[in-house]
Amino acid sequence: MRILIIGGYGSFGGRLVDLLLDEPRLTLIVGGRSLEAAQRFCAARHGAAVLEPVRFDREAPESALVQLKPDIAVDCAGPFQLYGRDPYRVIRAALAAGAHWIDLADGLGFVRGIGELDAVARAAGKFVLTGTSTCPVLTTAVVRRLGEGMTVKSVIAGIAPSPFAGLGLSVVKAIMSYAGAPVRVLENGEWTVEPGLISSRTMTVSVPGKVPLLPTRFALVEVPDLEVVPEEWPEVETVWFGAGPRPPATHRILWLLAGLVRMRLLASLLPLARFLDWAADHIRWGEDRGGMIVEVSDGQRTRSWHMLAEGNSGPYVPSMAAEAIIRKCLDGAWPEAGARSAQHEVELSDYDAMFARRGIVSGIREDRDGTPYQRVLGSAYAELPKPVQDLHAFETTAAFSGRARVAGASNPVGKLVARIFGFPRPADDIAVTVTLAREDGVETWTRSFAGSTFQSMQQEGEGRYAGLIVERFGLTGFGMAVVVEGCRLGLVLRRWDILGLPMPRWLMPHVTAGEHADDGRFHFLVDIALPVLGRLVRYEGWLLQDKSRA
Repeated sequence: MRILIIGGYGSFGGRLVDLLLDEPRLTLIVGGRSLEAAQRFCAARHGAAVLEPVRFDREAPESALVQLKPDIAVDCAGPFQLYGRDPYRVIRAALAAGAHWIDLADGLGFVRGIGELDAVARAAGKFVLTGTSTCPVLTTAVVRRLGEGMTVKSVIAGIAPSPFAGLGLSVVKAIMSYAGAPVRVLENGEWTVEPGLISSRTMTVSVPGKVPLLPTRFALVEVPDLEVVPEEWPEVETVWFGAGPRPPATHRILWLLAGLVRMRLLASLLPLARFLDWAADHIRWGEDRGGMIVEVSDGQRTRSWHMLAEGNSGPYVPSMAAEAIIRKCLDGAWPEAGARSAQHEVELSDYDAMFARRGIVSGIREDRDGTPYQRVLGSAYAELPKPVQDLHAFETTAAFSGRARVAGASNPVGKLVARIFGFPRPADDIAVTVTLAREDGVETWTRSFAGSTFQSMQQEGEGRYAGLIVERFGLTGFGMAVVVEGCRLGLVLRRWDILGLPMPRWLMPHVTAGEHADDGRFHFLVDIALPVLGRLVRYEGWLLQDKSRA
């Protein structure tokens, strides 16, 4: 099967090539304005698929499509918002040359207008699938899964790419085309307009049992979902989609620039697209992770789907819907003829398999009552062994006792700090008791090591600590991610404060903390160190519930 990928060495086309490179039944025609760039791209890749570099000019596509004879043409170039007065010229040329069509369009107008080609595509016996990207294909697949058994009233979604992802010039141009301009959205049952990249919401991407992204401010983007979702779910009253530029400074700069457009001090941000694309590639910092969140509500219950992509895996997601459709065609499952949006061609189960190949993780959360750990962990709580579950599931009070080993601070200054916090003194084998009490969602943990007692308060985090467990020792607070790996619970320190004032990460303590079960007992390990000062304390041991003290 011959697949022409227009923009085949670009940000999304190149990743589609990589996703299909293992398929020996494919010839991938890598097309773009520069034959030399296509040749270099193909020479750097080796796989089962045949790679064929070509020069492809979308301004004169007819003769090229007849000559190349693709079975399917895939447009990964864009920006689709700027395809001019005849945006479907290349699609008509592909149909005339006998090819099916897929594109990764994210432009609302482009996707909504594709129906004008439906009769032509049906007459040719070919499919034309537009919007074959994260929005609306993945998002609507998620809403279908989350909305099972619900009357969908609200859909809120956001995509937060890694600051190191490299969006590509076409994506930057697409975003700049509506920055500060009015975007039509459905809000509380009424159609209204909000300014692109200015209207914003804060959400936290938090896959159950994984380290969440820090709370992210998402800015309104103009995507097909804003109109596709209300058509698909007529009862919906609110639909909002945003992008979360990171680091936060990037969001603030874009917000200010979009504000200049809104105030008509600038006509558009398009002239700045090349500079902003350069800046995104060279001025960046933070964690190399990206994510996505979709929240669905029926007015009473809220379910949310979360996805996390580490490193460079996130930018592959927009190309995965096209990958899935092409692989289905190879296996004989061809889409029906006609021109339409692609949101019904791929389900979330198709993504699950593609995510697994790229190390991308996802999970669903649902509003639930329970203890702070039960709420933060969500469905991952059930993966924990029973002794660990039992310790975090107490109703109002609980008591545990056991034995522990304690290693002290590594220097005199560290010993002084450890004494201030009340950490236990070094000992090889001592008795330990832990008393837990909960009131209004706040847990008090009282630990006693051979009579030496120290106390902390734990609760589910909010605001900048959303998605975390917050533990407070006196004037100091620590926000910890709760992770589950191999039936073990781990605590990963993400941010901290003193007297409520955020403290820098480079001064943050180094903490190793975990819980597991062995021989029916609850086992714990806590190792705390400070930059420069080194270890303050390390204690580990086991506990059993002491019902006589509960």
